[in-house]
Amino acid sequence: MGDGPANGKIIMLKVVPDPPHNHHSLEDTIIQAAEFALCAQSVAQQAVSLQPRTPASVLMMASMHELESLRVLLESALIQLQMPPEPRTLH
Repeated sequence: MGDGPANGKIIMLKVVPDPPHNHHSLEDTIIQAAEFALCAQSVAQQAVSLQPRTPASVLMMASMHELESLRVLLESALIQLQMPPEPRTLH
């Protein structure tokens, strides 16, 4: 016999998965996120080039703009992360 409702046992299914085991540094994570954004931007650009005069192309161009903004933010975060901390003056 199996472990199911038929034999009186209740099975609990986990609805939310465990977060991925991430052993990457913050810098590596930001770089990977920027690469994913670049790939998504390339896919959107390809979609626009295949169907340039459709209503969906306007949405794809908006997505491309948002992805470019995301990449700029990620690059800025990466630069800030790589900068040495400024000395603080104590008052």
